Amino acid sequence: MKLSEVVRIVDGTVLCGEDNLEREVLLGFASDLMSDVLTLLADDILLITGLSNNQAIRTAEMSDILQILFVRNKKPTKTMLDLAQEHGITVITTPYSMFKSSGLLFSNGLKPVY
Repeated sequence: MKLSEVVRIVDGTVLCGEDNLEREVLLGFASDLMSDVLTLLADDILLITGLSNNQAIRTAEMSDILQILFVRNKKPTKTMLDLAQEHGITVITTPYSMFKSSGLLFSNGLKPVY
């Protein structure tokens, strides 16, 4: 699934990384526990989270995750967006809950990590 499709499915807004919307994501992982994210070994993951702080960006960067979907209208700070931009991470926000976002993406073909 292309990131542009993710944005469309969840009525998302791209906050940085607009030039990466043709990038493919194969798997989705929803969590607010960044320690769980650090255990992931797969590539091409969309991180779905409500944790809107620098730790989410840093964890994604350490886990080689290049796209984050912030749920519940969470608004990353300028510092977070600058950090994401620096590491080539696309940041999207949606008004939907984590449950609804995950369900919509799964029903449209995004596979779970496990």
